[in-house]
Amino acid sequence: MTYEVGLSRMLRAFHVMPGMPGPEGERHHHDYRIEMVVERRDLDERAMVCDLDLLEAALADLAGRIEGKDLEDAIQPSGAEGITVEVFARWAHETLADVVRRAGGETLALRVWESPTAFGGYRAAVGG
Repeated sequence: MTYEVGLSRMLRAFHVMPGMPGPEGERHHHDYRIEMVVERRDLDERAMVCDLDLLEAALADLAGRIEGKDLEDAIQPSGAEGITVEVFARWAHETLADVVRRAGGETLALRVWESPTAFGGYRAAVGG
């Protein structure tokens, strides 16, 4: 059993899915929702998973880095042909993991929603 807290944030960014016909194969935007959930087995001495203000600041910083940007220019990891929601979720996890670990979280799950009904996600421990 674990406790969890979470946040989400909306942002607009652009991308292209290489090799696909339009509109996905052409530069287009999504109004993404990034959702993060932090888990911890036991609550800390304040009866919290971790400080939501710290998480909010980190998520706002992440969103500010990519708001209105082309994801292929902003975050594309080497070896990735394009930015899928799965690739985006892993990048967001890697970007936020250290803050989550320092705040006391044990596991971070990220979901990147590209529409009201479709998301990709990545979940892993944040180290210790």
